[in-house]
Amino acid sequence: MDATQWEISTVDYHTAGEPFRIVPTLPFSIEGDTVLERRQNAMTGPANILRQLLVNEPRGHADMYGGFIVPPNDSGAHFGVLFWHKDGFSTACGHGTIALGAWAVRSGLVAAPDDGDTEAVIDVPSGRVSATVRTEAGRITAVTFRNVPSYLAAQNIEVATADFGTLKLDVLWGGALYASLPAQAAGLSVSGSNLNQLIEAGRQIKAALAGHPAAKHPTEARLDGIYGTIFHEDVGPGSGLPGAGAMAQRNVTIFADGQVDRSPCGSGTAARVASLSASGHLADGELLDHFSIIDSHFTARVADASDAGVVVEVTGKAFPVGECKFTLGDDDELGLGFVLR
Repeated sequence: MDATQWEISTVDYHTAGEPFRIVPTLPFSIEGDTVLERRQNAMTGPANILRQLLVNEPRGHADMYGGFIVPPNDSGAHFGVLFWHKDGFSTACGHGTIALGAWAVRSGLVAAPDDGDTEAVIDVPSGRVSATVRTEAGRITAVTFRNVPSYLAAQNIEVATADFGTLKLDVLWGGALYASLPAQAAGLSVSGSNLNQLIEAGRQIKAALAGHPAAKHPTEARLDGIYGTIFHEDVGPGSGLPGAGAMAQRNVTIFADGQVDRSPCGSGTAARVASLSASGHLADGELLDHFSIIDSHFTARVADASDAGVVVEVTGKAFPVGECKFTLGDDDELGLGFVLR
């Protein structure tokens, strides 16, 4: 398939500062009976070419994120989505789900009243999730992402890193597998001034866990692999952060190969809530105020429980930032582009 024949329309959003580029209509179909099957098939062929075109510079950048709208698994969902980043296709994306909820209502894909809550049901590779969109006087004021069940997968795993010594961490599931540890354990704080070190630490931890038993999903091999590393630290009402309650943390998630989540990370937030719930630090119904490396903010809580884990709801905001049409000239010597990281 010739990418120079494509004209790709996108709607770009940000959720708490993290980009999300939505492709409502694809110029090709992706085979598969489920979104998980489509993710597997998207890794090669035209879908992967389009991913590169939209994420690589000069059309994107090393920290770009987005999603292809695809059919749902069945009529119980409004639509499906394949999440992508500079290194491939992910199994989950909470900030993307929040953006998709806002987009579905703003675009009219899911009808919503001027005042009230409207649920957009979305099939993602890790399962079925939802985004409840709150509108007041016709304006979207919040979106609540209800995730697949999340849980603490493994505790106190020791990994050796080249630059940060031997680190002890947990592995969490929130639609993807995350390594999780206090930033202080690596001699760092969650601050932009430490960004390069946080990226390097995240890369080294992910590499150290490659092939580890804790990096395997218990039932589905297509969901295997550590997606990211969450570095966290406690903050509180005295931190000066607006909205910081009794249980408040700042975190940064380093995912894929050194990508930095500007938001508090939606699926990562669900994973952190599962961990805090399991340890008894977060009571049922209690809110976690979760801040990002740029101090943007989600709130989250355990909404339900199941045999598979706790069902976490994460609330945030998403905003449109632009609409684009992307093309590739047949004489463009840079082709699908490049990434400077």
